[in-house]
Amino acid sequence: MSVATELKINFERLRNNIDEISQIGRSQDHGIYRQAFTENDLQARNWLSEKIKAAGLELEVDGAANIHGYLGDREKPSVVVGSHIDSVPAAGPLDGTLGVLTGLECLQRLKEEGVSLDYPLELVSFSDEEGRFGGLLGSQSFVGDINPQRIHQSRDLNGVSLTDAMKACGYDAIRALDARRNPRSVRSYLELHIEQGPVLDSLDIPIGVVSHITGLFKWSIRLIGRPDHAGTTPMHMRADALAGLAEFSMEIPRVLEENGTDRSVATIGKVDLFPGTANTVPGQVEFSLDCRDTDAKILQDLMDAFRRALSAIARRRDLMFEFDVLSEVDPVACDDSIQRMIQSASEAVSAQTHVMPSGAAHDAQIVARIAPVGMIFVPSKAGRSHSSAEWTDWEDIETGANVALHTLVQMARD
Repeated sequence: MSVATELKINFERLRNNIDEISQIGRSQDHGIYRQAFTENDLQARNWLSEKIKAAGLELEVDGAANIHGYLGDREKPSVVVGSHIDSVPAAGPLDGTLGVLTGLECLQRLKEEGVSLDYPLELVSFSDEEGRFGGLLGSQSFVGDINPQRIHQSRDLNGVSLTDAMKACGYDAIRALDARRNPRSVRSYLELHIEQGPVLDSLDIPIGVVSHITGLFKWSIRLIGRPDHAGTTPMHMRADALAGLAEFSMEIPRVLEENGTDRSVATIGKVDLFPGTANTVPGQVEFSLDCRDTDAKILQDLMDAFRRALSAIARRRDLMFEFDVLSEVDPVACDDSIQRMIQSASEAVSAQTHVMPSGAAHDAQIVARIAPVGMIFVPSKAGRSHSSAEWTDWEDIETGANVALHTLVQMARD
């Protein structure tokens, strides 16, 4: 059949699949606990594998435990669609999972309707997108951005090694090196995702066409002063590490205004105070800094500016300043032609669109190292995500899935 406006996803099937997988890992607090390479994650993987086989697609699991479903001639480069099904602790039901299940539904419908395409389609569910072990393991393995040292050294916050966690699920971690794809085997990549922010919901627009995906740097910073008695040490004689942090936190708006853009954000999300007693001047504070922008040069300018600000504060307050780089991810521009295809697909289903950047990291920006990528956003109610309050109206899910379906057809044709 030729692609037409009448081509639609089977919404009831998609809704049932979302409901089914959302029960895997759900706890009494209503949050979903499906961290990578846990028992719940393994159960969800098995569930997805069975759905792929039931859809009549060719199932394959690579060395990084990425799950693939294929439709079409695999001798040609594939149009890849997907996301991830692992979660943060106490997660909602849609982050990542919606993109995987939408991709599955699109391939299943195109197979059922016998739609003729020039390139094969490939569904992928990437491993550990949420970074239990410090990165985006599945997509980074997919593009070859991984090495034996990282595999052996990766541990979660509880000290569990990647090697042991994968072994417990029946995988050999070192085989993640074998997951690397030849760039010539990937024609392009599409990812549908909930926005995880409030913009589309506030505008009452069902489709976001992602123009850029933010880059970021994440530091662990230590300001080291001197622990002293809280009652006997005069204020002007203290080397108070917490006072240094307080001053730095107030410097963030200035640094962003002078060196950033309207897309720049910076967050101190975690603080540890030492020795942490009520009657002692804090001698050391360790805290995180997460900074994001969609422009690589702006990110570099912000790195330099934050280093200067911290150094100046440390000098003024008689502190030492140290930091470790926890992660650096380059910003990515989504492919212009795929953005136009998303716009065209949205018009085909009469859906209003809004062009916008993504403030969160996604597998798409990793895949962008080897292929053109595009992203479709659907609204998040009140912008909530990474919590059990995460939700998207069913009508918006249906609209987004149909936009993805029509986009994939365009991407898989000459």
